[in-house]
Amino acid sequence: MLLRGPRVVTPDGVRDSAEVELADGRIVAVRDERGTGGATDLGPGWLVPGFVDLHCHGGGGASFLTTDPDEITRAAAFHAAHGTTAMLASLVSDDVDVLCAQLDAIAEVVDTCSTPVVGAHLEGPFLSAARCGAQNPAHLIDPDPDAFARMLAAARGTLRMLTIAPELPGADTVIEAALAAGVVVAIGHTDADVDTAEQAFRHGARVATHLFNGMPPIHHRAPGPAAAALATDTMCELINDGHHLHPAMLRMVGPARTLLITDAIAAAGAGDGDYRLGGLDVVVANGAARLRESGSLAGSTLTMDDAVRRTVTGTGWSVATTIAAAATNPANLLDLDRGAIAPGLRAGLVHLDEDLHVVQVFT
Repeated sequence: MLLRGPRVVTPDGVRDSAEVELADGRIVAVRDERGTGGATDLGPGWLVPGFVDLHCHGGGGASFLTTDPDEITRAAAFHAAHGTTAMLASLVSDDVDVLCAQLDAIAEVVDTCSTPVVGAHLEGPFLSAARCGAQNPAHLIDPDPDAFARMLAAARGTLRMLTIAPELPGADTVIEAALAAGVVVAIGHTDADVDTAEQAFRHGARVATHLFNGMPPIHHRAPGPAAAALATDTMCELINDGHHLHPAMLRMVGPARTLLITDAIAAAGAGDGDYRLGGLDVVVANGAARLRESGSLAGSTLTMDDAVRRTVTGTGWSVATTIAAAATNPANLLDLDRGAIAPGLRAGLVHLDEDLHVVQVFT
């Protein structure tokens, strides 16, 4: 397949009218000169690498919090239609036996189905009750190496990220076990002070889970985990949906360290109404998902293409810079052979129109 892009976003910059050759699911070449013919001219807009969503619980009315591979596939297909060509299926806190069964189902999808899901993300159960947000407090436990080992085994090599509160007893041991297993460690849903959080980042944790949400706000005398993330070489998940944070916070973090995520739940693309998340009742109104009882934000209804549009308009970042935060940065974090339009990488590409809406996805 030979695609002639309007503007092609590559690691070397935006190239006008370049041709991208695909074969056997890989990018073979990116050429400025036009070939002898046979290329598909995409027309106006942008050709960009497919989005990589590190934090997503579902979409299109389907959830990743299930033991049904078909439901996992449906949720992934919804996000694929919005330009996501790689993603982690994120779980929330639950009984360890339940999480093991859900991880097993995700592993089956990764191993046997053609979807964007490349692995699992455990957002819990080793989280702080003081900053649980939409996590069910009944299922929160202190970090337990045996419980982690069971979940790691159930995932059968597909557990890619773990979110943990570093101030909890036993956190250091579980962090070490995760790092030894090649699992990316993220700090989130935490009430840690700045020193505890900074120590975790300096000893191997690499991500701040939805920075600024699920943690205390920055205070000049008690900076907390958000300040620790900003003071270290930490990559920062950000939910740019118009509800979780102001675009100015993205500008403060900067594009080089930003990981745009959706944190989407089943309600994404399914409309306002009543939903469930980790055994808790969620009400979605005007696109905002909140726990019925406490009013706490409960994930989002965001898609990655919407996150990209909001970031370009809200921060002033260029399209290429924003695409790096939505594709290249998260792909590099997971060491995926994708996330950029360059020879040798997987052929997950998205054609966006001039307004950054998805026209077509190429895989």
